[in-house]
Amino acid sequence: MRIEENKSLKNYNTFGIASNARYFVSVNTIEELKQALSEKLSEDLFILGGGSNMLLTGDLSTFVLHINLKGIEILQETETEVLVKAMAGENWHEFVQYCIAKDFGGLENLSLIPGNVGTGPIQNIGAYGVELKDTFYSCNTVEIETLKEREFTKTDCAFDYRNSIFKNEAKGKYIITSVNFRLTKKDHKTRISYGDIQKNLAEKNIETPTIKDISEAVIAIRQSKLPDPKVLGNSGSFFKNPVVDSETFQNFRRNFPEAPFFEVSPTEFKIPAGWLIEKAGFKGQRFGDAGVHKNQALVLVNYGNATGKEIWQLAMDIQKKVKEITGIYIEPEVNVF
Repeated sequence: MRIEENKSLKNYNTFGIASNARYFVSVNTIEELKQALSEKLSEDLFILGGGSNMLLTGDLSTFVLHINLKGIEILQETETEVLVKAMAGENWHEFVQYCIAKDFGGLENLSLIPGNVGTGPIQNIGAYGVELKDTFYSCNTVEIETLKEREFTKTDCAFDYRNSIFKNEAKGKYIITSVNFRLTKKDHKTRISYGDIQKNLAEKNIETPTIKDISEAVIAIRQSKLPDPKVLGNSGSFFKNPVVDSETFQNFRRNFPEAPFFEVSPTEFKIPAGWLIEKAGFKGQRFGDAGVHKNQALVLVNYGNATGKEIWQLAMDIQKKVKEITGIYIEPEVNVF
């Protein structure tokens, strides 16, 4: 374990923002993690995973702890199901592809989501009708204050839309070291109701898709809409799709009857944030090196040398304009530091 000072984080965040960490250490084992926590050089601690769901608006005068724990193993197996453990530092998409290669079903709709396994439960990542909580079994953690290890069950995690206990009462108290998933080995419960997935499969004349077919469809869709962070800095979807109550929804529909929506419950409705941002006129717009992607208004991008503050200012401008025009407030999905 080596502690570095004034470490550049440009290659550790998918926005490609230039930012430095006062102290930085990358840990490869749970023992190193506990050692780093016991020896941390500042009171403030910044946990860094894949750097895919964050926006840095300046240097970090904190102790940055990079979670680089690796490994995948099968814990239990029956004829129909398998319990798979993935360490927190595993790349999420690579883990999904590992499961698909073994014909383990449940994660295929979550293909090509950026980031690492360990940050998935925090955000309850989701896409195309599937959320992480659907296959989540438990996760293992280390408590920062005591260095004690604790397992969180699905119930413990209190999952909600892009939310969990780790964004609320347990925020800043635990570090996820591994995640356990219960996946199917046969009779996979595939989700292909999303129009884009159906369209992609129909174009290939696939009537009974395998989980690999679905994964490939999702990858093709995401690649057509979302920029590769290695080419154009971004953090995927910057805003959550807002969920509004009946009264707000009815007022909105009176003004925008053409707007797409999804009924979450009889009293709750989800409205695509991308549609709202496009309606506000931001899709494809560029402001210096900060901009909104031309193919997906949900994605804010760094065209090269944008600062985190410039991207955050653009995000706030979008929030304000969307609220003025549609009456709907959109909340960032990305964590801002």
